[in-house]
Amino acid sequence: MSVKDLFVMEPPVKSFAGKKVLITGAASGIGKATAVAAAAQGAQLVLTDIGADGLDLAVAEITSAGGNVLFHQAGDVSDYEWVQRFSQQVDAEVGVMDVVMNIAGVSAWGTVETLEHRVWKKMVDVNLMGPIHIIESFVPQMVRRGEGGQLVNVSSAAGLLALPWHAAYSASKFGIRGVSEVLRFDLRRHNIGVSLVCPGAVKTPLAETVEIYGVDRENKAVQKATGQFLRVAASPEKAAKAILKGVTKNHYLVYTSFDIRFGYWWARKFALPYEVLMRVANNRFNKLAQISRASAGLDSARS
Repeated sequence: MSVKDLFVMEPPVKSFAGKKVLITGAASGIGKATAVAAAAQGAQLVLTDIGADGLDLAVAEITSAGGNVLFHQAGDVSDYEWVQRFSQQVDAEVGVMDVVMNIAGVSAWGTVETLEHRVWKKMVDVNLMGPIHIIESFVPQMVRRGEGGQLVNVSSAAGLLALPWHAAYSASKFGIRGVSEVLRFDLRRHNIGVSLVCPGAVKTPLAETVEIYGVDRENKAVQKATGQFLRVAASPEKAAKAILKGVTKNHYLVYTSFDIRFGYWWARKFALPYEVLMRVANNRFNKLAQISRASAGLDSARS
């Protein structure tokens, strides 16, 4: 390896045209938008999602627009045995992937006293072990083929910053960030790039239905806060555009909005102001929870 190779790596996937691309979570949100956008750029798609009906609708939409879906199957990425069977079918019917995208995910917020063990486990099973199962089952073939490729893992702003009430979610998203950072260097020698996507607010069904433990979602103050969150949220299409550009440019960190890029820079450069800001944010969340609980108690007293 030359000195130049230590500093410069040409993008392994400069175009999606004719490339075989696996996308998880393809039935809705960022996953579906990315599948639609990749198909429009000539990608040959392998799609999966836990929801069979939604996946079938997404496939129908893509194919009716002239896109090419080589294979699709509904399944749970947190189920290692299923992922293994799925990968064997894909290997046999489609061949080796050029791009593997781990986009499927779930979210839940809450404080340590409100989160149940099953919630912690679900976050890790789906958001961390799910991508690991996909990586185990699809990336070794890319290595053996010796023609390079790209691995895309979706983390979150919660994988970069200490967002309030995100402990369980952050456990999974910081985890996939760590996996990605190591693989970024491990896979470089095989000409396989790694992109870590760190979305902020994105207007997806996940954002609108996220479980917030210990808070009444029907409370007006809570609805106002979530409404403000959704108003600044990026569209799934904007996120998909950022992901595809990240792949073709072989960018490691891929942001879907400027606020997260700036926030992560701020956290690294100004540790004490960042800590103060996180304390202020946490206090605001706590106040919102107190208002919600007080309102719920008043409603109970009236009923």
